[in-house]
Amino acid sequence: MKNNAVERFRERKALIGIVGLGYVGLPLMLRYNAIGFRVLGIDIDAAKVGKLNSGHSYIEHIASEHIAQARATGFEATCDFARASECDALILCVPTPLNKYREPDMSFVINTTDAIKPYLRAGQVVSLESTTYPGTTEEELLPRVQEGGLKVGEDIFLVYSPEREDPGNPNFETRTIPKVIGGHTPNCLQVGIALYEQAIDRVVPVSSTKAAELTKLLENIHRAVNIGLVNEMKIVADRMGIDIFEVVDAAATKPFGFTAYYPGPGLGGHCIPIDPFYLTWKAREYGLHTRFIELSGEVNKAMPEYVVGKLMDGLNDRGRALKGSRVLVLGIAYKKNVDDMRESPSVEIMELIEAKGGVVAYSDPHVPVFPKMREHHFELSSEPLTAESLAGFDAVVLATDHDRFDYELILQHAPLIIDSRGKYRAPAAHVIKA
Repeated sequence: MKNNAVERFRERKALIGIVGLGYVGLPLMLRYNAIGFRVLGIDIDAAKVGKLNSGHSYIEHIASEHIAQARATGFEATCDFARASECDALILCVPTPLNKYREPDMSFVINTTDAIKPYLRAGQVVSLESTTYPGTTEEELLPRVQEGGLKVGEDIFLVYSPEREDPGNPNFETRTIPKVIGGHTPNCLQVGIALYEQAIDRVVPVSSTKAAELTKLLENIHRAVNIGLVNEMKIVADRMGIDIFEVVDAAATKPFGFTAYYPGPGLGGHCIPIDPFYLTWKAREYGLHTRFIELSGEVNKAMPEYVVGKLMDGLNDRGRALKGSRVLVLGIAYKKNVDDMRESPSVEIMELIEAKGGVVAYSDPHVPVFPKMREHHFELSSEPLTAESLAGFDAVVLATDHDRFDYELILQHAPLIIDSRGKYRAPAAHVIKA
């Protein structure tokens, strides 16, 4: 069974099933399609499926022409999970958020596995790509995959291979980002390698699914901790009258032993603000307290309030209270040059301003209308940036430094700028670094 599965992937005769057609699943679909595999996308969102089947993208940095090309060469999207039986590989790319208690919400992974479970058959490989705590593949997927009598490692194959997408980064694409993979058994690993080595330039095997799961968490915890460090350094430097961005730039000239991380208004995206808490939660099972991780989380979580505090100070210096002031938030995507709003600190800044009585608006060329989100909602559309519109606000908060903003226009016409991204390095009386 293993040899037949490996052969089908190597000969590119396999049908690849991508379950979850979001920021991770859609680029993966395009990659497999581009190298000649037939690809079936499965998603619970009928509107998303309809849009993809009509040849249109719903993600800004993925062009509709690429979706249309994929459709013309065999890609199809469906909401019918029964079609999982047609697939030789089922790659699960579904969300793994936190609940309100900052504990892992595994409902998407569990519900998806339960949805495909009745349609699993011999010869398939099931790969989980969603970021999660070590042990998820063994504890949640393994018993469900074997429930129908299939034996993992002999009849069906189970692997974990964490996603490493970086939306909007022009320097990397799905093909060029090395792929870590762990198998439940050696046979599982061999089949998983055969699946991914067709599409990815470099596959990095590890000894187990747990090792692969922890690898992904370490990558993101590394970033979260270092960002927490530089955010704390920002507060110290500000109190001392030092520009932290100048300091980081200077430190980055050291050719060894230092990696530059820059401060901001908080953490955003689906990984960095969430993934460290997956390990924190799992570590409790072993009687461990992950102090380093939790401390960095506290620092990063406090950044939106720090930015709003700087806004209040700036308004006070001009004889105004935040209550009743008109404030424009520049950039509500979580990072520059994308339309991705997952866990964006800009949204928390907007909520804090509104809670304190401010009248909030936003401008973001990548997000023309504030989208419906699970926990946040504003009935707002993006404000155009003109000399007149900027002058009509009491303050602007630069939260996400999109390249499409006219920073000189903002500098000239905004009465007060709260700069959380270090875009304005030259001193100016109406610019406050935050």
